[in-house]
Amino acid sequence: MIVAGFGYRSGANVASLRTALALAQNGHPPVTTLAAPADKAALLASLAEALELPLIVVTPEALRAVETPTRSPISLSARGTGSVAEAAALAAAGAGARLIAPRHISPDRMATCAIAEGFQS
Repeated sequence: MIVAGFGYRSGANVASLRTALALAQNGHPPVTTLAAPADKAALLASLAEALELPLIVVTPEALRAVETPTRSPISLSARGTGSVAEAAALAAAGAGARLIAPRHISPDRMATCAIAEGFQS
């Protein structure tokens, strides 16, 4: 299972998400699943539908339970995790998952994407 986790600002659009995904995806295995926090799933559902990929909704508790290599003070304050994208990818990929692409930021700075490899099916 290859999971692309996302974090994004309220003004983000699908183009921001696609760009962040393309930056993170570069040279990595194809993504099989998308993931985002529960309160951000609506916009990502549009991208999941367009890409014909499943979407995993990650709870706030699951986000806070994941240690991420990125330590954004803003994300730590708002969400209790260093990177929403990294935490969403790792949480959705399951126990034993590893990050294969750290957080990448869209050029408009509205969306982030990270990719994790997990062993769930």
